[in-house]
Amino acid sequence: MTRHVTVGLDNSPESLAAAHWAARDAGLRGADLLLVHVEEWPLPVAVAMPTVTREDHRTWADRLLESAVGELRSTHPGLRISTRRVSGRPPAGLAAVAADAELLVLGSRGLGTVMGALMGSVGLATIGATRTPVVVVRAEGNVGGHARDKDVVVGVDLHRPADPVLAFAFGEAARRGCALRAVHGWKLPLAVGHSADARAEGERKAAAALAAALRPWREEYPSVEVVERPVPGSAAQVLVDEAGEAGLVVVGRHVRHAPLPHIGHVAHAAMHHCRAPVAVVAHD
Repeated sequence: MTRHVTVGLDNSPESLAAAHWAARDAGLRGADLLLVHVEEWPLPVAVAMPTVTREDHRTWADRLLESAVGELRSTHPGLRISTRRVSGRPPAGLAAVAADAELLVLGSRGLGTVMGALMGSVGLATIGATRTPVVVVRAEGNVGGHARDKDVVVGVDLHRPADPVLAFAFGEAARRGCALRAVHGWKLPLAVGHSADARAEGERKAAAALAAALRPWREEYPSVEVVERPVPGSAAQVLVDEAGEAGLVVVGRHVRHAPLPHIGHVAHAAMHHCRAPVAVVAHD
């Protein structure tokens, strides 16, 4: 099957920014790009218009996809781009189409019939419905593609194995030729106290554990410059603080078999507060 990157497209500037980001990422991967519009019918109440028929909406969606293809081909002339219009609920539709993709890319505040607000139930459900890595892109500063000279920042959870997260982060840094900043937020156990000696020992242990987790990936990607950042504080706040000038932020999502979508508080914080695109990588 042809390697490809999938992007959800609607009528928002955020989804167009996501398409531009996805186009360059697909080019770096040597993959094709698939633009997908999910037709939810009948239209949600918030956007429904009594004079619009289903055929009208399909015509509009096809024109939307064609317009995006034209714009992307002008900036990525060598990229193979295809489109697909599918019917159904947006989370399930996007997850199904992206099941065999290397990456699913979404606009961070897509409106209309595809996404709803990212932080609302539709966006979270889309992320929770797929094991494909999902990159969330804001419109500001991302229409032209990637920040080429900025680091990839990855949040490292040392309390559970997360090799897929590190594999994704190292791969992205290698493709972009940029540094990888590996961030781990650590806290002292309450029983230890907060003396200078205890703090120094906590920092030493955190640094050693982070170095051990990164060692095999450093060996696999010797060309990637790695900056190790064990920082005292909560994992979510430390990651957001460290990601201020990032080109891409990578976080893990622990897969839980639960009726409601769950992405974890660190991923949630990154998507709310980081201006850079955020990649959410599912792992067991």
